[in-house]
Amino acid sequence: MAAARLQLGLPAIAAGTTAALLGLVALPLAFVLLQAIYPELANGSFAAPLSHLRALFGDDALVELTLNTLRLGACVVLLSALIGIPLGALRGLFRLPFAALWDLLFLIPFMIPPYIAALGWIMTLQPNGYAQQLFGLNAAPFLFSFAGVVFVMTLNVFPVVYFAVSRTLASTGSRLADVGRVCGGGPWKCFFRITLPLALPGIAASLLLVFAMAIEEYGTPAALAANAGFFVLVTGIERRFSDWPIDLPGASTLSVVLVLLAMLAFWLQRRLLGKQVFETTTGKPNDTTLRALGAWQWPVTALFAGVALVATLTPLAAIIVTACSKTLSGGLALDNLSFAHFAAIFSSGETALRALTTSAALGLGTALVTGVLGLLVAYCVVKTSIRGRVLLDALSIMPNTLPGIVVAVGLILAWNQSFWPATPYNTWLILLLAYCCLLIPYPVRYATAALAQIGDNMEAAARVHGASMLKMLTRVLLPLMLPSLLASMLLVFAVASRELVASLLLAPTGIQTTSLFIWRQFEQGSVGQGMAMSVVTILMTTTIMVAVTSWQSRR
Repeated sequence: MAAARLQLGLPAIAAGTTAALLGLVALPLAFVLLQAIYPELANGSFAAPLSHLRALFGDDALVELTLNTLRLGACVVLLSALIGIPLGALRGLFRLPFAALWDLLFLIPFMIPPYIAALGWIMTLQPNGYAQQLFGLNAAPFLFSFAGVVFVMTLNVFPVVYFAVSRTLASTGSRLADVGRVCGGGPWKCFFRITLPLALPGIAASLLLVFAMAIEEYGTPAALAANAGFFVLVTGIERRFSDWPIDLPGASTLSVVLVLLAMLAFWLQRRLLGKQVFETTTGKPNDTTLRALGAWQWPVTALFAGVALVATLTPLAAIIVTACSKTLSGGLALDNLSFAHFAAIFSSGETALRALTTSAALGLGTALVTGVLGLLVAYCVVKTSIRGRVLLDALSIMPNTLPGIVVAVGLILAWNQSFWPATPYNTWLILLLAYCCLLIPYPVRYATAALAQIGDNMEAAARVHGASMLKMLTRVLLPLMLPSLLASMLLVFAVASRELVASLLLAPTGIQTTSLFIWRQFEQGSVGQGMAMSVVTILMTTTIMVAVTSWQSRR
């Protein structure tokens, strides 16, 4: 009877999850694909299909854009792995001084919009920038180059790897490695043969996300490498949207190329992992006691401090100093410091407060929706044998391969049609749909990695004891997955709270987010006010995330 109740719940969950992904992801992507096939689709015509492809694929620039995109993604993945995996392993396995502080500092890059972080580095390393004023360092040739783009982008995304590795290893603990030590294995051998394999799903999932984030990021390459002649697919897409005449078919076709690149990475991930998935099957709670670092305590602390200084404190300090400067030309001088920009953004009526409230509400809503959907998608993919589960997994990662501007156009094409009896277009719901579509890969990847380490005996025990499908998910699997899933939801909240490109295209009249407020301040030449709003936004998101983390720790 219990097994029957469980099985009766599975088709409903699978059908509901599939329907949600089809509506959330497949529908706008389908319209992007249709636009790539039918160049006159925006005019309501299916005439001359694929007629634009000869000119597009005959352009040598397409090959250069594709190779540049692959090179950028590969370099960011490699550097993120070199930084994130060692730091994550140290955080997850050992008692680290000020551990909560490092977690907080490594979360802050997700709360800083990439274009704001890039601007902070420009203010620091440009000629007569803050670094030159303080130390005589002018690193503009490095910053405005391919290496500079990789450097800045890695500092923004390596926490994805850090949190995936640290949370995974913290949940598995060191008990199995200790057994290996008892059986004669050395510490390094036990780490590479026992501990690290248990984290492979999380590492692979996080690196796949890093690659997707690297190839879809627009602000950093546009701000730092355009003058050096380094262009990628996403900048090519943006130019086709912004330069007259607007080339919707060309932009949609380049977006399809981005999807293919992401699917190639997805296939390589599954190919490399193959059957190399390891899980614990005893059902006993793991010994998650953190080990002492001994003599390495302070060298490791210095390593974390150095990474935090470069990745977080330097760009954040540049943002704060700019927000507190009366004029940019005044430089680092006491008489140039002022809180006038902060006073100005709050003296403009309720505009700033409404923007903060809207962003917080949309961020929380996106985190909740994608968290629930991520759990269900991961369960269908990892713990069931339903047909099409691989396609379901692939569909869940597709949105992170598209620029926000392309997803926004897909939503416009999909929902701005006369045949719909009701539509979310021109309401706040269209922003929620856009954010959920863009960010669903985060909880899906993290939940998939967490589920891969939970043996099927847990589910079997729930069936034997008469648990329903809902109770099994919420009372058995969810508590075991909660650290990884909650970490992904915090990342979703941070990213959704400062999303810009989709908001620019989709925000209805009268609805303003913090990113739109900041962007419009920059458009008006008020860089100081834009930076001041960035500081307020960072404080808001940090407070919420610290509160959630503290609540989890108390539980």
